[in-house]
Amino acid sequence: MSNNVKDRIPPNQRLTEGFPVLHYGDIPDVDLGSWKLHLFGLIDQERTFNWEEFNQLPMSTFQNDIHCVTGWSKLDNYWEGVSVKDLLQGVQISPDVHYVLLHAQGGWTTNMPLEDFLSEGSLFATKHNGEALTLEHGWPVRFVVPHLYFWKSAKWLTGVEFLAKDQAGFWEKNGYHMYGSPWKEQRFAWD
Repeated sequence: MSNNVKDRIPPNQRLTEGFPVLHYGDIPDVDLGSWKLHLFGLIDQERTFNWEEFNQLPMSTFQNDIHCVTGWSKLDNYWEGVSVKDLLQGVQISPDVHYVLLHAQGGWTTNMPLEDFLSEGSLFATKHNGEALTLEHGWPVRFVVPHLYFWKSAKWLTGVEFLAKDQAGFWEKNGYHMYGSPWKEQRFAWD
């Protein structure tokens, strides 16, 4: 990661020290007693983790910058949670899988290519900068994929579906770009 701040901010983004809260609709009620993270689709067998099982997985820490489609960037974020590699330990993904669809509380979804989901630094986060995520920022688990616009980092995560073909998520169905690279300014479907 470059030490030069200008090199770390994509085109037409502005630096923020805060951590803006953006979402559509109400913040869901989350009950840890019934919370589950479900892995399904084109894998050898479906897997489901409850909160206790999820927290028994190895924890990792990653530092990254995040960039919101609305134009703000926040540098030097420290996330703690379960790496994709550790969550998928022992899961056999079909060679037909090229995409994942992340599922979240309230029926929210977002899509991404499998290679982005598997990239180093992608994380099932439970903490941000040493503190448990707040409900507004996706507690108990938020997926973090820092090299894409931040809407791809789904809040209130409940599932990962492994797919052969791309499938638009909530924001993608409503005009956002199917991929969402901040460096290419892929904000909307027409970009």
